[in-house]
Amino acid sequence: MLPPPHDNNAPIRLTDNDAALAKLSAVRQKYLTDQFIQHFVPRSNNQLLIVSLGAGSDTRFWKLATSSQKDCLSAYVEIDFPEITMKKAMSIKKNKTLNDVVGDVQLGRGGSALSSPLYHLLPADLRLDPSVALGSLISTENGPSLLDPSLPTLLIFECVLVYMSPQESNRLLEWFQAYFSSQNGAALGAIVYEMFGLGDSFGRVMVSNLKTRQVSLPGAEPYPTLESLPSRFLNLKFTAALALTLKDIRRNYIDAEELARISKLEMLDEVEELELVLEHYAITWSLSLSGTGLKAPWGDWGLKRKQQQQYD
Repeated sequence: MLPPPHDNNAPIRLTDNDAALAKLSAVRQKYLTDQFIQHFVPRSNNQLLIVSLGAGSDTRFWKLATSSQKDCLSAYVEIDFPEITMKKAMSIKKNKTLNDVVGDVQLGRGGSALSSPLYHLLPADLRLDPSVALGSLISTENGPSLLDPSLPTLLIFECVLVYMSPQESNRLLEWFQAYFSSQNGAALGAIVYEMFGLGDSFGRVMVSNLKTRQVSLPGAEPYPTLESLPSRFLNLKFTAALALTLKDIRRNYIDAEELARISKLEMLDEVEELELVLEHYAITWSLSLSGTGLKAPWGDWGLKRKQQQQYD
């Protein structure tokens, strides 16, 4: 089931934002002169929403909220099992360092949910029907919904989809993609970090070790190759998708200075063993563009290759 639209008239109202943004762009390029248009462009034009699914004990919000990029953040939403969000909510409530960054908080759902002007922690089982499990994201009972399709939105899945069946994870991705497309909204991005290609001897050992801990990886088997990772997003009507192994990222995207710093922390004798592990993990990023998102310069979104050192 697809999520219901906010308002049938919302896409029509968004066309005014489109026009204002287009005019502001023309003014900045000196095609037009208008010193007032900047005051009519929504401030959210420079902000984004981040939704971290299966966030666990991740501290990314606190890093962003205390960095120079904090003004770009419209809201940060974390979702995980109720048992996990309850522990995290208690830690935030009790710890002054965490609480000072989050701001004025309100607990809900028996202590398993927490909300502040910038940060929201929600309990949900992502394996369930998203229209039910994620209903609080689009609910307007207590004001505007958390999931605002007019904002560029980034979904983060850090070792999450691999623990779900392909049917469950695809349904979740499709729900978000369909919601933004139906609203003619801004860009929807997704970043996935997880293991893949576990059909070889290394992968079989990993799977066997996890089974001893009663952990299974139903989401890994359908994606045996690096190419299959972005393909899942393209098959779900995302506009573009790419994937890189951590081995490739380490070799071609991490500065030599950073690699040298890390190597000094602990001597690594067997680089081959490290690379064997890294080539079984990948980062996939994808984009779904519709409406206002099509007008933004998203073509360069992704990792930047490090510059190769030049020798005379």
